[in-house]
Amino acid sequence: MPYLEQSAPAPDTAGAPLDGVLGRMRALDAALPSRDGIAVFNRVYLAVTEEVGRRIDAGRFADARAAVTLDVRFAERYLAAVDGAASDRRPPACWRPLFQLRRHPGVRPLQFALAGINAHIGHDLALAVVDACRSLGCEPAELEDEFDRVGDLLVTLEERIREELMPGPDLLQIADPLTHLLGAWSLERARDATWSAARALWALRRLPDLAEEFTDRLDAAVGFAGRMLLTPLPD
Repeated sequence: MPYLEQSAPAPDTAGAPLDGVLGRMRALDAALPSRDGIAVFNRVYLAVTEEVGRRIDAGRFADARAAVTLDVRFAERYLAAVDGAASDRRPPACWRPLFQLRRHPGVRPLQFALAGINAHIGHDLALAVVDACRSLGCEPAELEDEFDRVGDLLVTLEERIREELMPGPDLLQIADPLTHLLGAWSLERARDATWSAARALWALRRLPDLAEEFTDRLDAAVGFAGRMLLTPLPD
């Protein structure tokens, strides 16, 4: 019963520093080959999490406790997928394409980065909102400001990722396959869908069978989008 297992109440992380999850991501960054698809996404996510930490320390979040809890819960889902794959367990469907194709020579770094963002935003973030609400004893609406601030940072970072990892000016041609793939996915649309999914899951929390079915379908749909983003392309 994946939804029930993954969303069960866990020790309260409120007020806990981000050092633990940041340490894990930095260790992965040091251990993985730079061209590995997980390494590409991990660098992106590490930058996001470090920036969230700086903004929390600077008082940019009105409720620092809620922001830390949401961010830690969010990161834990990605790290759980990494741990599962390292132990030869199947990762969630949303992450499966990235783990399967992480070393494919025909997949470009920008594709790896966006496929990881797709999995993490499209699936993990919705469940992390529910996890955080359980830990904090609050409703999703009370986390909306923190959700929006993290989302705004991700949108800004996505723009930078596209600029830094875009392989060349030739990709501005509309016929280029990568240009077509990138135009088919939007982080802003994914973020909006995630907030709706989080609210739906919270409403379904007392109906575990329906919640599990909803989560499984969300996982599969996000995984399908990720597989499309990772379509191997010719040089």
